[in-house]
Amino acid sequence: MYLAAPISRIFNPRITVTRGQSEIEVDIREEYFHSAGAVHGSVYFKLLDDAAFFAANSLEYDVFLLTASFTTYFIRPISAGTIQSIGCVTAQTKSQFIAESIAYNAEGKEIGRGSGIFVRGKQPLTHALGYEN
Repeated sequence: MYLAAPISRIFNPRITVTRGQSEIEVDIREEYFHSAGAVHGSVYFKLLDDAAFFAANSLEYDVFLLTASFTTYFIRPISAGTIQSIGCVTAQTKSQFIAESIAYNAEGKEIGRGSGIFVRGKQPLTHALGYEN
């Protein structure tokens, strides 16, 4: 499902999802840079949100989840190598999932962190592009 999304063609990510956790890795390209020569914050947000989202959606079998809120913390810039983002679910209720994620550079240093609330949407997962059970 993640790799089938049209936006994934921009980032060419690699993803692994297990129950309540996900890992996403993307190779840095100059197209992701802001004018000061480092990766733009929108890329950090996307990878952190996606890792937390897929950790949460791994626990939901019926509907597509939606990001209700997401807070991103930028720790250090990155301009080469890879970004690895690891997400995990920290809490779950009947109506929402809370998940956190941490992004690392190729040397394993933390470069960003995020946390979000994800809620059940109305679209069945079976209708999502590329969904496989």
